[in-house]
Amino acid sequence: MLILALDTSTRVGSIAFLRDRQVLDEVSSRDEPSYSTRVFRDLALLRSRAQIRMDQIDVFAVGTGPGSFTGLRVGLTAVKAWAEVHGKPIAAVSGLEAIAAQATTNGDQPQAGSELLAPYLDARRGQVFGSTYRRVTGSSTAVELLGAEAILTAEEFLFLVKENLGAAHALLVSPTPDVLPRALVDSILPGARIKEVSGILAPVIGRLAFDRASCGGLVDPLGLDANYIRRTDAEVFWKGGG
Repeated sequence: MLILALDTSTRVGSIAFLRDRQVLDEVSSRDEPSYSTRVFRDLALLRSRAQIRMDQIDVFAVGTGPGSFTGLRVGLTAVKAWAEVHGKPIAAVSGLEAIAAQATTNGDQPQAGSELLAPYLDARRGQVFGSTYRRVTGSSTAVELLGAEAILTAEEFLFLVKENLGAAHALLVSPTPDVLPRALVDSILPGARIKEVSGILAPVIGRLAFDRASCGGLVDPLGLDANYIRRTDAEVFWKGGG
């Protein structure tokens, strides 16, 4: 299965070709120029290196947010158009899910007992996009959402994690880990681990897309929508993504 995966939800945009779970090639870029320009520039570079035509793609995968309103709009519009033109399905993947999934694919081993995965992203002005997930037994990549994804202050997010923790250990996962002060984490979640993962999400989104395709979890262009999370707040508090 040939997959084209795109992420425009954060300031580090990325695009990748995968054959099933194997990444064939990827391109990532940061900040400038705007996403409306760099998506197509990066795609042209990726296609020239991989020698893959758009009509060869079996599944288009895209990060649906949360994140930059403008970036998400550009990415989802592009993927909708490609899927419509070529008559192919789409895998819609949460960026927070892609962040959480990295904790299961990069050799990180859970502590004894169960472990709660709490992915988060910098949403600017003291806020984070975050939620809680758990590992799916028997899978090396799959994670299951436990609560709604939300935009919260750092303190609110940590209390959300604490409420969902139960007897589990907490693993906070992010490409922007420093937005949660260590002293604040220790005061609310003593013993919680913080793990930094890559902000280049397209390869992970592509692997999760393969999982969705394998279980029939794809959508058509009309069924694709962004996960803006309280859209008005996201527009106010996020200035990245062009």
